[in-house]
Amino acid sequence: MNLDKAKSTAPVILRIGLSLVFLWFGINQLLYPLNWIGWVPGFASSTIDPFTIVFVNGISEIVFGVLLLIGLYTRIASFLLALHMLGITLSVGWNEIGVRDFGILMALISVFLHGADDYCLDKKLRKNRSIVKANFLK
Repeated sequence: MNLDKAKSTAPVILRIGLSLVFLWFGINQLLYPLNWIGWVPGFASSTIDPFTIVFVNGISEIVFGVLLLIGLYTRIASFLLALHMLGITLSVGWNEIGVRDFGILMALISVFLHGADDYCLDKKLRKNRSIVKANFLK
């Protein structure tokens, strides 16, 4: 088996894997908010209702998870999720959960730096726009 031929699938697998992680967490926050209230940092819950924080966080993780899954606004979604994970990692601290979240943060930075892969909707839309533009200029 020639693994060099499979290199182009690595960014796709990483992007889709990360999207599924965020979709799982986002959906679970909406379905079982009580399980997530304890993770809301004290500084945040002192000004905003913890249920609201969990709800907004769950919705945003689902939205950005879907964007990553379909590869639309890939760089923007991965950048915002990386910022989110940086905040979570710093908030949780350097323990088994913080180290896991740091790994997810590094993977998101990798997706951000790579940008749209061959299977991203971003790339397909960009190609279609350039075809339309070229035909328009004829």
